Amino acid sequence: MTTSALHSLDIRLLRYFAVVAEENNMSRAAQRLFMSQPPLSRHIRQLEERLGLTLFVRHTKGLMLTDEGQRVLEIIRPLLAQQDKTYAALGKLAQTGTQSLRLGLTTAFEQGVFMALEQHLAVRIEALNIVRHGSPELARQVRRGKLDVALVALPLESAGLTVIPLALQEPLIAALPAHWPEADVDSLALSALNARPLFWFKRERNPAFFDYTRDIFRRAGYAPTCIEEPLEHDVLLARIARGDGLSLFPASFAAIQRQGVVFRPLSSGSLCIQSGLVMLAENESRLRWLADLI
Repeated sequence: MTTSALHSLDIRLLRYFAVVAEENNMSRAAQRLFMSQPPLSRHIRQLEERLGLTLFVRHTKGLMLTDEGQRVLEIIRPLLAQQDKTYAALGKLAQTGTQSLRLGLTTAFEQGVFMALEQHLAVRIEALNIVRHGSPELARQVRRGKLDVALVALPLESAGLTVIPLALQEPLIAALPAHWPEADVDSLALSALNARPLFWFKRERNPAFFDYTRDIFRRAGYAPTCIEEPLEHDVLLARIARGDGLSLFPASFAAIQRQGVVFRPLSSGSLCIQSGLVMLAENESRLRWLADLI
């Protein structure tokens, strides 16, 4: 590959490669990058083709860096570190000049989680407009230019957007009718709830998160009968209190006191909801500083 051809190499391919090299496993790397495994595999093959090098040896238990792959990793680490420093510096510069901000906040988390962030921004942003909606709708509004940035729940279909995963994450917990025997158990296995109907969303509402949870359900031996989930949380909680079914909520919703509903942790700790920022690529340097506030 010529030096001039290298200039057109997408730096995201190098970051994808670095994450795969750290994990030595394509599936775990895909989870860290909040993308599915097939496109990540294609990106790695594309990088190998562009460089004309074999970066990994594939085997049944995962991946192993080749000597060439190790050299590539050593070369790109300073570049990726410098990119992070550059974004941080530009973000601080951009923060001082931010006069307006159209921010989306996902309703996937209990809204009290965002109180400190909202108070911080209200002091520093002259014209702050906050929109609350489900994560897929917020992503659509960012793509259309109606929002500058959105704080969403991951995994999420993010084509055309820059995604910055955040430290904020919460386990999902079960919201149960108080009169069910399971409500008296301190920690529930998902498989113990198979006989109970589950309020759940249709795949078309959020395909990425639906597939993520379905895979965890399968590995936990959980195959519930699903009934369509009401869009409004108060309606959903009312139906749970009535005994129509159970649902799974991020842990922050346990702060809601609803007569007839109890929240119980799940023994399957791998089922969680992760937060992230989504924005158009051209806004990343201007808005990346928001990630430091969450």
